[in-house]
Amino acid sequence: MVNNAGLEKNADFLDITPDDYDRVMDVNLKGVFFTTQAVAKHLKASQKPGKIINISSVHEELPFPHFTAYCASKGGLKMMMRNLAIELAPLGITVNNVAPGAIATPINKSLMEDQNKLNAVLKNIPLGRLGQPEDVAGLVAFLASADADYITGSTLYVDGGLLWNYQEQ
Repeated sequence: MVNNAGLEKNADFLDITPDDYDRVMDVNLKGVFFTTQAVAKHLKASQKPGKIINISSVHEELPFPHFTAYCASKGGLKMMMRNLAIELAPLGITVNNVAPGAIATPINKSLMEDQNKLNAVLKNIPLGRLGQPEDVAGLVAFLASADADYITGSTLYVDGGLLWNYQEQ
C-alpha cells in the first residue's frame, strides 16, 4: 500500500494496515524528529546557530481523500515544526517547513502521463502549471540564507496558488 516515499497509493482508509501507517509516520515524523534532534545537539555542542528546513506538503493543511495517514503525518510535521521553532530559538536555530503542491517529479509521473488527470489538477492551480523542482529549491536556498534569519515557525507554500484554490474533483 505504501511506496518508497512513505506515501499511500490511493488506499482506502479501511484497508490501511498498522505497518502501512507506521511506515508513513516513520518517514514523515519520526525520521524528521530524530534527525532534527541530532542536528540540534551538534549545533548546541559547537555553539553555532543553524537552520532546520523540513519538506512538508500542502497536505499539512489540505485534506486529500485516500491519503489520510500521509495528511496526518504532514499535519503533525507542521505542529512539530512550530513547537521546535520555539524550543530551539534560544540556541539560534530556526525551524521552518516548505510545503510543495503538485511538483513535476518522478512521484507524479503517472499524473503527468495522464492528460485528463493533469488537466484536472491544473484547473486548480491559478498559475496554470506544475511546479518545478527548482521552485522548491529556490525557497529552500532562501530559508538557508542570512536573508531568512528572522523567519522561524513558518510554513511557506510552493504550490502556484493550489492550496487556496483547490476544489475536490
